[in-house]
This record gives sequence, structure tokens and C-alpha cells, in this order.
Amino acid sequence: MVKPLILKHELVPQFFVLTKEETEGLRHSYGIKKEDLPWIRRSDPVCKEIEAKPGDVLKIIRKSPVSGHVIAYRYVVPG
Repeated sequence: MVKPLILKHELVPQFFVLTKEETEGLRHSYGIKKEDLPWIRRSDPVCKEIEAKPGDVLKIIRKSPVSGHVIAYRYVVPG
């Protein structure tokens, strides 16, 4: 599969849709509900490209000059 241009840009971090098992592991390790995570809209250009659906949890890996990389999570909402 060819990566869309938006995902090839050097400033766009890596996005991954978590599986149900990974989401449950994340929820249990932090003691939270999926809805407690920061939200990202389904209409976000990257969400469209990776075909994320409302209810999905995304893992975002950003480059960091200090730590090498930073991991963030987002909950996909309609919109």
C-alpha cells in the first residue's frame, strides 16, 4: 500500500489504530475510560487517511529532540 502524501511529511507524527486488546491494556494500566483520553475528530485529515472510526483509540509517536520519541493517545469522536 502506498502511503498518502499527508503521512509522508516530516512534521506529521506516526499514527496507529490500537486493537481492542491494546486499548484494554492501556485502560487498565492507566485506570481510565477511553473517553477520558484527549479527543481527535473523525474529520481530522490523518484520521481520514488511516480510516479511523469513532470509538477507536490512536497511538501517536512524535519525534523529540530530548527523549527520542514521545507517545500520546487520542480517542476518535464523530465530527
